[in-house]
Amino acid sequence: MIDGGTVEVIRHYFVSTGEQMRRTLIQTAFNAVIYEVHDFGISIYDGDLQLIAEAPGIPEFLGANDYAIRKGVEHIGVENLEPGDVALLNYPYWSSSHTYDAILFAPVFVPGASSPQAYLAVRAHWMDLGGKDPSYVLDSTDMHQEGLILPATRVVKKGRIDEEIMDILRFNSRMPDLIIGDFNAQLAAMRVGEQRMVEIFEKFGLDVIDQAIERIIAHGESVARDAIRALPDGRWSAEDWMDGDGITDDPIRLAVTVTIDGDRMIADYSDSSPAVPGPVNLPFGQTQSMARTIFKSMTTPQEPTNAGHFRPLEVIAPPGNICHAVYPAPTFAALTTAVGLELIHKALSQTLDSVPACSAGDMTTFDLTGIHPRSGELFSISQNEGIGWGATKEHDGGNGLQHPCTSGMHNTSIEVFEQKAPVIHERLEIRADSGGAGRRRGGLGTRRDIRAVTPVEILAMHQKTRTRPWALQGGKEAESSAMIAWPGTPRERALSTERFDLEPGESFHHFAGGGGGYGDPLEREPERVVDDVLDGYISVGAAARDYGITVAADGSWTADERRTAYEQEGRDGQ
Repeated sequence: MIDGGTVEVIRHYFVSTGEQMRRTLIQTAFNAVIYEVHDFGISIYDGDLQLIAEAPGIPEFLGANDYAIRKGVEHIGVENLEPGDVALLNYPYWSSSHTYDAILFAPVFVPGASSPQAYLAVRAHWMDLGGKDPSYVLDSTDMHQEGLILPATRVVKKGRIDEEIMDILRFNSRMPDLIIGDFNAQLAAMRVGEQRMVEIFEKFGLDVIDQAIERIIAHGESVARDAIRALPDGRWSAEDWMDGDGITDDPIRLAVTVTIDGDRMIADYSDSSPAVPGPVNLPFGQTQSMARTIFKSMTTPQEPTNAGHFRPLEVIAPPGNICHAVYPAPTFAALTTAVGLELIHKALSQTLDSVPACSAGDMTTFDLTGIHPRSGELFSISQNEGIGWGATKEHDGGNGLQHPCTSGMHNTSIEVFEQKAPVIHERLEIRADSGGAGRRRGGLGTRRDIRAVTPVEILAMHQKTRTRPWALQGGKEAESSAMIAWPGTPRERALSTERFDLEPGESFHHFAGGGGGYGDPLEREPERVVDDVLDGYISVGAAARDYGITVAADGSWTADERRTAYEQEGRDGQ
């Protein structure tokens, strides 16, 4: 058996390969959602399609690539794969995401081996692939309204790009130059990964690599099971609500039952709503990713990911459930992940005090699209806004962060945004009083005001404007996300998930939600409340209302009768 030092060297080689693929993709991508926002996922597998390394990307793709590559290889047949082949998959029920998250995957053949010894997968968001509307599709009722479908189609055969298939891609996109450029960026990342993997196999040999992979995955499973054993056994349930499906405003229930039994965990979404007419249904692989993201954060958060880390987790969602979409259910605007991600935390909060309160529970995404006045061509650009994260027993929630399910992403900088879209930012700031009050305060969301310079279409994408992010242990719920179109005019209107047009000079205000509070607000140290007021995180009125403290302009403070009585009661009880 090889020694542990060699195993660690090989593991780092795999992780380094993923990072080189990541850098290549960022440096060569054509659209900002990849090189600026980092909307991608990169995974490396062994010959048995077991995950052995990932590059930092979007957590919600954690497991989506795993599900997709198994479906893709099964569809093609491993016996039909040859050196130099690259396949493209975006069939949502297999790819585990909407149709514009195109995944390329390829086998890695090593000299001396008759079958692939590894596989590579690079997923990235394409801006358009023929859906019924430009940019995102928000009201589809059928998968076939959501763009061109490729079910694991070999677009590169024996190293040669199939130009006829590339023509099909070009002629089915409103932005052909962008998607072809991004295809080539993904292909470049794939070739870098292929070269590095071959070098690793040649350096150490097939037998040593096989032993190392077995040890890496076994260790991942062992530490994950140890972490589960440290948690109490039991069964707990939780629910949350989405605004609607883009077709109706009927609220949609998401629910999970979490079971911990020894060294395994089960996340069962069977009690969630049945599939709905609009495009918020989740492919099952995405539901697996949703559960895996929280599971990984609770068990092995500091370790680079491999297949062993998820062996103690079972995810259940029956076909036809909103968490297990089946043909032809629409899946394009699957913001469901953002609302449902933290349900495992909510369930386990009934037995654990270490889990955080809810983040804003919403990605608060919006897109802009239209004809750019300088180029005369269609543009599309997205923004994933900074939200507040939930407070924990020990810490306040973070301010203006990406949603936990997309925490590897960035927002689009104002400089890039205004270069790509004909708009002006009039305000971007932390949203005071948006975090839930508590002994530990929830994080704050952001506010962004945008004015159109030329006609532009806005796509509002929110799923938690009608319910508040939940708090824990006596904390207070946070402010929800919101988008206000035509503010201050007779047309002013609050929006959830829909498209609307702005004419030159018209504007919208975007409010990202805050995180839930943790613990009774009257237990918060007065010095922290004063600091929050002076920093502009909470208003003087909120300090008095929620914390029982009146803060003067010079930073001095006085406690009201409610807080004084609470503190006295605490002293009397000691």
